Amino acid sequence: MNNNRLIRILLVLGLIVGVSVAIVYRDHFDSVALEAWINDAGVLAPMVFILIYALATVLFLPGSVITLAGGALFGPVAGTFLNLIGATLGAALAFLISRYLASEWIADKAGGKVKQLIHGVEGEGWRFVAFVRLVPLFPFNLLNYALGLTKIRFMHYLIASYVFMLPGAIAYTYLGYAGREAIGGGEGLIQKVLIAFALLAVVAFLPRIIANIRRGPTIDIAELKRRIDNNDTLVLDVRTAEDFVGEQGHIDSAVNIAVEKLPDRMNELTEYIERPVAIICRTDKRSAKAALLLTEQGFHDIRVVRGGMTMWIEANLPVIH
Repeated sequence: MNNNRLIRILLVLGLIVGVSVAIVYRDHFDSVALEAWINDAGVLAPMVFILIYALATVLFLPGSVITLAGGALFGPVAGTFLNLIGATLGAALAFLISRYLASEWIADKAGGKVKQLIHGVEGEGWRFVAFVRLVPLFPFNLLNYALGLTKIRFMHYLIASYVFMLPGAIAYTYLGYAGREAIGGGEGLIQKVLIAFALLAVVAFLPRIIANIRRGPTIDIAELKRRIDNNDTLVLDVRTAEDFVGEQGHIDSAVNIAVEKLPDRMNELTEYIERPVAIICRTDKRSAKAALLLTEQGFHDIRVVRGGMTMWIEANLPVIH
């Protein structure tokens, strides 16, 4: 057994033991215990807090408890900074552990849908990291390990994580600070509570805001039909070849290039770089990614078809199977 394999085995065993212990003693990990540890650290309290946050992230302990505690212990400004540093450090460690332990094995074994998913994430790179940090669709701790299995560049991951976790860090740190003030009966309590709720509202609306930004300019089915009749727009269907001729069928004039293959087949569309392009899929989720790819290559007039083929069929418009 070579040294590299032995190190990996020991690291896996250590991680399993650490996570198991963390799960067993999870109930003892609360804001009261955290505050006691920080108070005992004296002048080293900020450093101890960052290390605790990072370790908790690696061991799947709840980050929300620490974030709220950071606001309560260090205030809204310093607390935000320390929370962000601790969360970013923990996310980086989990990412590197996952990449070192399993990324090569996943690359060899992954196939089918899993491989497509990984390639899709890698294709978006830091933009995917930015999106999931702003819009927490998946558990934070698990996501850090999952992203380590991809080929996203570490520095891109690190910077995107730090920058795009900031809104959430500000909101939840201030909530912890406001909660501490409420318990202590500090001045301006109502104002602080209202600010906390306002920040949480902004974070809650981020998914809708980011989704609209990612989707880009759109058109509806009626506008698409008008453009097709005028023959002044390329209809780009970004579904797979199987879906293109499958149950939903396709629009007669559509060109089919699956979004996963679009980067390698971009040269087939160069004549349309100055012309309107309407992107259609089953709905409009994958279309947003295709629109982003085309925009990056300098295409000037890209529109995502809202509702995709699903809305086209509901409008009783013709399809070819």
